[in-house]
Amino acid sequence: MTGSLAGKTLFITGASRGIGLAIGLRAARDGANVAIAAKSVEPQAKVPGTIFTAAKEVEAAGGSALPIACDIRFEEQVALAVEATVRQFGGIDILVNNASAIDLRGIESLEMKRYDLMQQINGRGAYLCAKLALPHLKKAANPHILTLSPPLDMNPKWFSPNLAYTIAKYGMSLVTLGLSRDLAGAGHRHGGGRQSTRRRGGAAPRAQARDRRRRRPRDSCARGADLHRQFLHRRGRAARGGRQGFQVLCRRSQRRRLARLFSRRATQRRREQDGVSSRRVTPHASDAAPRYSV
Repeated sequence: MTGSLAGKTLFITGASRGIGLAIGLRAARDGANVAIAAKSVEPQAKVPGTIFTAAKEVEAAGGSALPIACDIRFEEQVALAVEATVRQFGGIDILVNNASAIDLRGIESLEMKRYDLMQQINGRGAYLCAKLALPHLKKAANPHILTLSPPLDMNPKWFSPNLAYTIAKYGMSLVTLGLSRDLAGAGHRHGGGRQSTRRRGGAAPRAQARDRRRRRPRDSCARGADLHRQFLHRRGRAARGGRQGFQVLCRRSQRRRLARLFSRRATQRRREQDGVSSRRVTPHASDAAPRYSV
């Protein structure tokens, strides 16, 4: 089969069921290699699926599978799982941080052992997997790290009543944000699974937007407004003592008047260039049938 993931190797945590398995199956349809790193070895009554049943589904979908028993809370197990993947498939192209623990109870009813479990699996687990997979990702042609975590929204509604779970999931988001900055120049791509945008390698998004604004052609009106703002800035700092003077001289009303002034001048210049007079047309008041002249 041919596809965008053909021949790529994915290391997916928590891929024995759910979203992790769905990602593995989609990659398998392109002919990818999928390392299934999860704890489920024996069938359970409450939750279906094991690493072996997931491997069969991946192979049936057209991919190559490697089931690995791995608890991402323990560094030794993650290291062995990464080594087994590299030995089997020759490297790692994509790391998918999918494994996550969830408990939506509030602070009064949640035991600390459950709190510690979520912290160990979610934030620490994503950090640990990225750390150990990174040397192999650097050798890949187009490496990716995909973390299934929410955007960092500080709205209090996301913290109540499931405070502990939100803290744990935001830990995964912070790992994503930090790696996107630390490894920006190395050609890696990092993204949160539920975020609207993906952070890419290279310059930061704000720097790219600033560069685009600098390259944008500006008319004489805009350039004049910039010069006037610089003049107000210098005069304000000298006359009124620093930033306060600049704020006083650049009040909103003054900026509006300045914009109207330069807009009128720009309109007048365009009329003159087009050969149209800028003088107003007025009627003769003495005529019964109004005639118009310039």
